[in-house]
Amino acid sequence: MDSVKRGRGGRSGRGRRANRGGEDRDTCLSKSMSYALRHGASQMGLHMGTDGFLFVEELLAHPQFRSYSVEDVERVVATNDKQRFKLRSHPEDGRLQIRANQGHSVQVTDLELRPVLAGSPDCPAEAVHGSYLRNWSSIQQQGLSRMRRTHIHLASGLPGEDGVISGMRKDCDLAVFIDVPRALADGVEFFWSENGVLLTPGDVEGKLLPKYFTRALRLRPTRSVLPLQ
Repeated sequence: MDSVKRGRGGRSGRGRRANRGGEDRDTCLSKSMSYALRHGASQMGLHMGTDGFLFVEELLAHPQFRSYSVEDVERVVATNDKQRFKLRSHPEDGRLQIRANQGHSVQVTDLELRPVLAGSPDCPAEAVHGSYLRNWSSIQQQGLSRMRRTHIHLASGLPGEDGVISGMRKDCDLAVFIDVPRALADGVEFFWSENGVLLTPGDVEGKLLPKYFTRALRLRPTRSVLPLQ
């Protein structure tokens, strides 16, 4: 990678040394990048394209990221277990860019999402949304909501199952399963992100209604079925 791409690459990364809060630097960088790339770019004065990409050198010039190097960013992207980020060389000038693959609250129109079509080989019969038992009463009555994000996130299975790398947080203790073909038949759109997360904007109110729920599981401390009604 040339010096133009590396921007502030003259600095040496400090690796994974822990900060005062006990989190290693890579974890801190990952969380900070997630916020900037999904939610806070505009407020931070960072220019994000309609495809969600911004220049790595611009990110690293921001005060919040000045202690990090391009090598730090590359390492975090390469080792992130949920493949949250994507790096690319800008198609015109080759400068290094980064984006979040999903999870945005800001409007990003060109995320290269792949539409899910009813009856297609990649259309799952069922998908699962991870949440928390404290939210179950509300979800049970009102359905799932995308809240301030642009999509509701779903996984093709529970964490740890074959091929499931993302779609829910590891500490979720509630799993709500969705009948994807039924929702598609009602006009609800679904998309695959680049890192294998199933995304839906929900209905016109940004919701997946309880009528699409097939089952719900309490995941901890022991796995058990929850009544849908």
